[in-house]
Amino acid sequence: MATTDYRPDHPLTLRELCNALADTGEINREDAERVLAANLGAESRSRHPLEVIAIAGLTSLRDGRTLDLERLTRWLAEWSGQPYYHIDPLKIDAPAIARAMSYAFAQRHHILAVELTDQEALIASAEPFKADWEANLRHVLQRPLKRVVANPEAIRRYTVEFYQLASSVSKAGGQQGRAGGNLHNFEQLLDLGQGTSHDANDQHVVKIVDWLLQYAFEQRASDIHIEPRREVTRVRFRIDGVLHNVYEFPEQVGVAVTSRLKILGRLNVAEKRRPQDGRIKTRKPDNSEVELRLATMPTAFGEKMVLRIFDPEVLLKSFEQLGFSAEDQERWHTMTSRPHGIVLVTGPTGSGKTTTLYSTLKNLASPDLNICTIEDPIEMVEPAFNQMQVQHNIDLTFASGVRALLRQDPDIIMIGEIRDLETAEMAVQAALTGHLVLSTLHTNDAPSAFTRLLELGIPPYLIRATVIGAMAQRLVRLLCPHCKKPTNLEEDAWTSLTRPWKAPLPKRIYQPVGCLECRDTGYLGRAGVYEILGLSRAIAGQINDRCELEQLRLDAYKDGMKSLRLSGAQKVAAGLTTIEEVLRVTPESQR
Repeated sequence: MATTDYRPDHPLTLRELCNALADTGEINREDAERVLAANLGAESRSRHPLEVIAIAGLTSLRDGRTLDLERLTRWLAEWSGQPYYHIDPLKIDAPAIARAMSYAFAQRHHILAVELTDQEALIASAEPFKADWEANLRHVLQRPLKRVVANPEAIRRYTVEFYQLASSVSKAGGQQGRAGGNLHNFEQLLDLGQGTSHDANDQHVVKIVDWLLQYAFEQRASDIHIEPRREVTRVRFRIDGVLHNVYEFPEQVGVAVTSRLKILGRLNVAEKRRPQDGRIKTRKPDNSEVELRLATMPTAFGEKMVLRIFDPEVLLKSFEQLGFSAEDQERWHTMTSRPHGIVLVTGPTGSGKTTTLYSTLKNLASPDLNICTIEDPIEMVEPAFNQMQVQHNIDLTFASGVRALLRQDPDIIMIGEIRDLETAEMAVQAALTGHLVLSTLHTNDAPSAFTRLLELGIPPYLIRATVIGAMAQRLVRLLCPHCKKPTNLEEDAWTSLTRPWKAPLPKRIYQPVGCLECRDTGYLGRAGVYEILGLSRAIAGQINDRCELEQLRLDAYKDGMKSLRLSGAQKVAAGLTTIEEVLRVTPESQR
């Protein structure tokens, strides 16, 4: 806690902070003097003294950890007697923040409004003893102020970002407002295709789109949702499988942003009545390439757009990084190393099937193999494959695409999805003629892949002759390694998760806590849980006209197949995820 000797209204100095750190036992006097000696005159620079100390890379005498800027900010909050606040841009209402005070005022006093309610305004500052701005701001906002201490670097960065974005939105909204002619209700939906947005290339719209994409990359988003509502356009990011609200644009700006993205994706900007698909290739802040798949859909209040972000680096991930156990790897490799036959990957949309297939093909690729794919759409361009995209407007379907691929002397064929009997028949034909075929099906578990083929109309004898095996998968969120902590295991919950295998109780399991690294969610990243079923002699005997899914599943368990929930339980026992997370993503039939 700061002592009463300090003046009530003054900026922090490097000497003051170094002495305080030494007085509170965080560093020794020698370190304090060394920082001061190395940074004479640092107070006159634009850098905050806390940042100067962080650059020195000192170690705390209390716990031996490095005193980085965030830890020093926490210390400053405790020392000054004010609450600490971590600025999470996903949790801040940027438009409201920009309206609270002018950019010039925020910059001059190095403050940022981070939360606004009718009862009070939360103001972040890295100068806890400087209060010359409080009276003016209290008068303008007409509500009590509550001060918090935040990272000076974050305050500086987000002050610029939030106000620049608000300025671009305001200027783009003004120009779009003059252009007029926007959608207001469902009855006007059929009029959408009559005109185009003339301001999609406006510099302010360009800035908004650039910010949106870079922000999504930085936040590790897998999808960007741009959703029109009655008077606003809502933007949400999917991070680790969970959607987060990011921003709300005025209606006209949302239309312009969507149009700008359609131009970048080479879509028809004038066509707003039909769904369209496209792609964008751009760069992340670290200059690495990344691909985005665009998909539009007409809704009651305008065009909804989803951008799926595909990082080419996922192709370089090992099976361990994808979440395969040693046993999973062995079973999967046994199936995919066969010279011919069909291997199926099943699971709902967003369960990582495409990533698994691409990683598998990348692993199989060699100069002496011809790998061909037919996809809808091509989700990641890979030089090692020969990729073809389905085009329904010229009758290039999965089935006709496979028929064409068979004349290209392929060794391995990947079919994006088996949706109908014709595609299934072509996959069977390819397998019978000596090719390895990899494809996906939308089923809940691995045994259901066989019954789905029967439902499509493939004769049992052809399934027994061609299908090597099937793998179902889901993605579970992984516990943040920076903050997870041990917890007591409820035996009933573990028994429910591992029934009917009666897996032994783990010595320790962990629970999510929440920290800066994981944005207080307790989870950081995702990995797969897998259910792999090979077509053994016992399973093949069940594939007939009287095949019952439940009996097939029971026989698969007897044959050594681990269920999705048991695979998840192994990750729980390894301290990688939680029972609740596994139960959330795995089907009820796994009980």
